[in-house]
Amino acid sequence: MTTPEKNEPASTVERKKVIFSAIQPSGTITLGNYLGALKNWIGLQDKYDCIYALADLHTITVRQKPADLRRHTLEAYALLLACGIDPKKSLFFIQSHVPTHAQLAWVLACHTQFGDLQRMTQFKDKSAKHPDNVNAGLFTYPVLMAADILLYQADLVPVGVDQKQHMELTRNIAERFNSIYGNVFTIPDAYIPKEGAKIMSLQDPAKKMSKSDENVNASIAVLDKPEDIMRKFKRAVTDSESCVRYGEGKDGINNLMGIYACVTGETYEQIEKDFAGKGYGDFKSAVGEAVAEHLRPIRERYADYMKNRDYMEHCWSDAAQKAYGISNRTLRKVMKKVGFVQPKCS
Repeated sequence: MTTPEKNEPASTVERKKVIFSAIQPSGTITLGNYLGALKNWIGLQDKYDCIYALADLHTITVRQKPADLRRHTLEAYALLLACGIDPKKSLFFIQSHVPTHAQLAWVLACHTQFGDLQRMTQFKDKSAKHPDNVNAGLFTYPVLMAADILLYQADLVPVGVDQKQHMELTRNIAERFNSIYGNVFTIPDAYIPKEGAKIMSLQDPAKKMSKSDENVNASIAVLDKPEDIMRKFKRAVTDSESCVRYGEGKDGINNLMGIYACVTGETYEQIEKDFAGKGYGDFKSAVGEAVAEHLRPIRERYADYMKNRDYMEHCWSDAAQKAYGISNRTLRKVMKKVGFVQPKCS
């Protein structure tokens, strides 16, 4: 985090904007997760003060097997390090290690309207998917998401287009709280990257790529073997044309072009020029090869981190301690504003 040197006046140091983002450790991380969120996280580390978390508290809104949750959390931490999150540049912690998240969530829940939560479309979607477990946490988890962000006075939050509603709720909660108690929270803005914000299913390009898709050919896992990546791309749904171009009614090709652009850095215009006169088969193979090569060093680094748990434990313990120090300053201010008697040790 940006701090002035000991002998340098604080006013001369330009404060970096704070970015907060979190991802659930609920299993396989897909190419969509990586290109839509994680790859952008990595690129932000030099320009912003980045605070990243594994949102394991959010994960239990859907019933988890304890052994699976522990394993997924460990694997996700290793994978995000392998993707390029640098503990020397960013805070990267496990959400449940920092108790201020749950504490602030309760206070904010008491300042959030029931009707606002009722309008959350993801609650409706997840309730339909898990009708046997429509729990209170599933209903109120957008408040916990708001607490995650507001604890760190975040200026920006990288979000997908499907999370804009939650971002709007976070802003509404912060504005309502500030209007009652004064200037307590920074009002965060959404940070939506221009490219790769929403990677679609390879089998149904009208749907977002999801690790929960029952069709094994619909999504690419970051840790998939190269031969599996090639097979899935060769089976990707396209259209009846054979011209590689971006356009209306070409959702499958549009999606493949978006993926290719993300991993190669080429523009859509360059892609159309490179594949002029070539068929979809050639293009699918090229996308598969580019993705497999892009993910290869990540798979190698992941294997190394999984062999070095001591290093990861050091990273997440150190980050959690620092995150608690930062977030507790906000929580103490909130508790004082609301009117709670402050303990001497706070």
